[in-house]
Amino acid sequence: MIELYTWKTPNGYKVSIMLEACLLHYRVHPVNLQANEQFDAAFLKLSPNNKIPVIVDDEGPGGKPITLFESGAILIYLSEKTGLFMPSEPAQRYQVLQWLMWQKGGMGPFLGQAHHFNRFAPEPVPYAIHRYNLEAKRLWGVLDRQLQQRQFVVDELSIADFAIYPWCSRYEWQQIDPSEFPAVARWMAQMENLPFVQRGMQVP
Repeated sequence: MIELYTWKTPNGYKVSIMLEACLLHYRVHPVNLQANEQFDAAFLKLSPNNKIPVIVDDEGPGGKPITLFESGAILIYLSEKTGLFMPSEPAQRYQVLQWLMWQKGGMGPFLGQAHHFNRFAPEPVPYAIHRYNLEAKRLWGVLDRQLQQRQFVVDELSIADFAIYPWCSRYEWQQIDPSEFPAVARWMAQMENLPFVQRGMQVP
């Protein structure tokens, strides 16, 4: 059994989608970010950075329990545990890791800032709104070009798709019109139709 500590955010959805896709047995522990539960002492023992998601797998490497934070690390771990959604061929594997890191280092942080300044800042900050919305459009353009000649981000469905999709699903928070990015819009519709994606996006 895998214990999943998560909340209703793109980073949390990445892992719940992966767990559903791999048909792994897991139990959900909601960590309410609005109530600042991520700062509870008990959660800090699991996540040194006070962030969700976290998994605790009682059947980790060598049959020993393992606790992991950081969504990218969790996706890689689960793909290696199951042998799913990660190419075995080295060049393709590095392509998947490259796009996973692109999401972790660029798309997630910058779109997260767009979410903050578009929706949650106590007062408008025009410079920040312009900066992060402009970068959101640029990143969507990068993804659109990548998807123009392929069905998924790296040819076959992988953890790269699971990492990127939940961020794209909040396009309204980024003031993005998906119709301006037809390859991404087509890919999103395809992802939305996958039953395990639908289930993962409902957790918790």
